[in-house]
This record gives sequence, structure tokens and C-alpha cells, in this order.
Amino acid sequence: MEIAGAVALVTGANRGLGRQFAAALLERGAAKVYAAARNPESVDLPGVVPLKLDVTDPESIRAAAEAAGDVTLLINNAGSSTGSSLLGGSLDDIRLEMDTHYFGTLGVTRAFAPILERNGGGAVLNVLSVLSWFTAPHVAAYSAAKSAAWSLTNALRLELAPQKTQVTALHVGYMDTDMAKHVDGPKVDPAVVAGLALDGVAQGRFEVLADDVSRNVRAGLSGELPGLYPALVS
Repeated sequence: MEIAGAVALVTGANRGLGRQFAAALLERGAAKVYAAARNPESVDLPGVVPLKLDVTDPESIRAAAEAAGDVTLLINNAGSSTGSSLLGGSLDDIRLEMDTHYFGTLGVTRAFAPILERNGGGAVLNVLSVLSWFTAPHVAAYSAAKSAAWSLTNALRLELAPQKTQVTALHVGYMDTDMAKHVDGPKVDPAVVAGLALDGVAQGRFEVLADDVSRNVRAGLSGELPGLYPALVS
């Protein structure tokens, strides 16, 4: 779809990758950018329309859909990262991960799908992760939620095709954002990731693999499990 002239809504747009999405959309000529956040007062990017939206709150989702009935591009970016393992982590934290990444993405998409259809079909971009395909104990809750969101994205792609709504999945490793500030090692620039993802939307691509780690893990899915998890045979 054409980014220029689009009316976009970005969840979690007050910081990190979401803020970079909003900025890139403005730079590429989007007609309007709704910058959605739980606290819209925290949105500080000139030119956007701040919008209150908590993706874990059905009433908040309903109100946002009523307020933004002109959307043609939905970017499901809002996230959480609790660092919970599955056996030792708090069940509340594990539920938060699923409520945010799976049920939140589903709820927002369900609310905006009829709007996209009325406005000609448009597109949905779901921000996923290399951890949709790979896990470790310290990211297990997050990874499980992102894996569920990957399956959700594939299903939504099929269900939304008849109304001519394209669905693109973004997979990326660690980015230089607040969420990954505790991580040592290479991190990609979220501004670059936002640009690559919007290129993918404009090109009608099903998936955008934004860094080498995502490409390598994606390729490794066809191999035996020890290829991704050497500890299984150590």
C-alpha cells in the first residue's frame, strides 16, 4: 500500500520503535498519524495526533476505534517485557505478556478490521520478534507470547485477505531502545528497523526480517532442534 496519504495508527508510539514508526510515517507523507499510548500526554512528537489506548483494556480499544475511524494502516507495536521464566516467574507477569502481545494485538485488530475494510482494505503491520521462533528461560514468557502473536498474524492474514487488508509481520532481534537497555551486545537502530518495516508494507510483503539474527534463526527452523538449542545435547 502507499504510505504517502495513509492514515496510520501506531500503538505504543510514545517511545522506542513506536516513536520511530510515527516519525517515519510523517517523513513519508502520511496524511495523519495517530500516536497511541496508555498515557497520551507522554507523546512528544510534533505533527502526530496523540490517542489514549491501552491494548490490554477492551473499553480503551473500543474508544480508540470510535475516535480513529479513518485509519488505513494499523501498526500493532505496543509491547511489554517482564523477563519472566515459565516455571519460576510470576503468573501475573506471564499473563501480562500474553495480554499485551497476543490478546492486545488481537483486540486492536478486531476493532480496526471493519474500519480498514470501509476505508478500502489498507494494511496491518504486527511487530513480532526473533523470539517468535527462539526461546530461553529468561525470556520464556515474552517468547511464548510473541510466538502466539506469530501464529495469530498468520491466521489474521488469511482472515483479512477477502477484505483486501494486507498483513505484514516484522521480526527483529534486540534494538537500541529502553526495553533492551539491559542487554549487552549488538543492537540495531530502531529508526532503521521502522524504515525497513514500512518498506515491506509498501511492497506488500508478508514478512520483514530486519536483521541478521532474525534471518539466521528463520533459516534454522528447517533443521533439527539442537541446531537452535545446543544445550539439548550438551
